[in-house]
Amino acid sequence: MVFNLDNPYDADKFRKRVAELLHRGGGVELKRIHQQRTMAQNRYLHLLLGYFASEFGLSLDEVKVDYFKRTVNADIFKAKRLNRKGKEVNCLRSTAELDGGEMTTAIERFRNWSAAVAGLYLPSANEQEALLWMQRQVENDKEYIYEGEDKET
Repeated sequence: MVFNLDNPYDADKFRKRVAELLHRGGGVELKRIHQQRTMAQNRYLHLLLGYFASEFGLSLDEVKVDYFKRTVNADIFKAKRLNRKGKEVNCLRSTAELDGGEMTTAIERFRNWSAAVAGLYLPSANEQEALLWMQRQVENDKEYIYEGEDKET
């Protein structure tokens, strides 16, 4: 069963279900469902990264890995994984692994960093006219931005 704890009706049903399970005893698995990042967030991020790349003569991959992940959002993206030989290695998480809240935080940090450090204002998601202009700019420079890229975020 899935309960939306922001909904009072669901929250009450959840409390009753927990009480019932406590009374029964035995094992129970409880799991929090994270808000998934949205396709709109992904498109918006892709546009910001592409525009930043266009303005500084970088590839999308350079911006995404070196600036967005390593420089600005290292605490979100740095991870450790086991390699094929079972040795722990440092790596970067994919943006596909982020939930909606993490994606929002990462994007806002990048926008703030871009303005403060790189000197490039990146518009918010509701600044439609500016986003359309950026989209045209990215489209004009796509052969340089996506050079050797798989075009995924």
